[in-house]
Amino acid sequence: MSARDLFTLTNRHFKTSVGITAAIFVVTAIVGFIVLPFAQPWVQFANVWDAICSAAGVPQRSAAAAAQAQDKRLSEVVLTSHTLSRPNQEAIGRGATLAQRCAICHGPTGISRADSPNLAGQYAAVIYKELHDFRSGARTNAVMSPFATGLTDQEMGDLALYYAFLPRLPAYHPTPQLPKPNIVIYGAPMRGIAPCGSCHGSLDNKVGSPWLEGQSEAYMKAQLRAFAGGDRRNDISQQMRNIARAMTPQEIDEAAAYYASQPPDIVKAVD
Repeated sequence: MSARDLFTLTNRHFKTSVGITAAIFVVTAIVGFIVLPFAQPWVQFANVWDAICSAAGVPQRSAAAAAQAQDKRLSEVVLTSHTLSRPNQEAIGRGATLAQRCAICHGPTGISRADSPNLAGQYAAVIYKELHDFRSGARTNAVMSPFATGLTDQEMGDLALYYAFLPRLPAYHPTPQLPKPNIVIYGAPMRGIAPCGSCHGSLDNKVGSPWLEGQSEAYMKAQLRAFAGGDRRNDISQQMRNIARAMTPQEIDEAAAYYASQPPDIVKAVD
């Protein structure tokens, strides 16, 4: 048999090897791109294409989130490293007066006795953005939406600067400190999840990302689940939605429990 005849379909050995190789490829493609993605009970795919994209590492929106996309507004806030970075005493004083209306939920010193966020020492840009999103409808809440509707841009800035000026104090509901879970330290690179601390640092952070130490465990769980389900969608560039959708329920619980157990750094976010 000549070399030219070796790689032709008339050669039964060549034909058999090609058939086996093709069969292996088809089986592995079906298992890797369809069976395994659908085997993840914590992720809901709208169709096979979404499952294939997920296996390839391309973030896809859930069917429910896609259906809601037309009806919900997105955040219109543009943040930079200079946003509210230069507070003044007059603005802080005005914010202190306005904050008296916030004390019932967020505490008189910015530390909540309930499951509302602790605002004392929070980054000013974060508070400003969330208030703006509540006012615009990009984020909704039965209590915060009506409150924010009547605020001007200056009043939102004053509130943000006041709370950022307050020292970070220990939470009212501390839990025993827990070791860092893998999702916080390493993230999950194969699923496109960066370490939580890469954005949510307590002394330094990515602009627009809050510090989380000492926040309510129940609140953080609820927000991660809301991002995952598409009920909350005011994150910039869908970062939190993509991350939360890729997290397992156990990872959500571990991250929330860890941050709730950590004492905040007793420093002022702005001087």
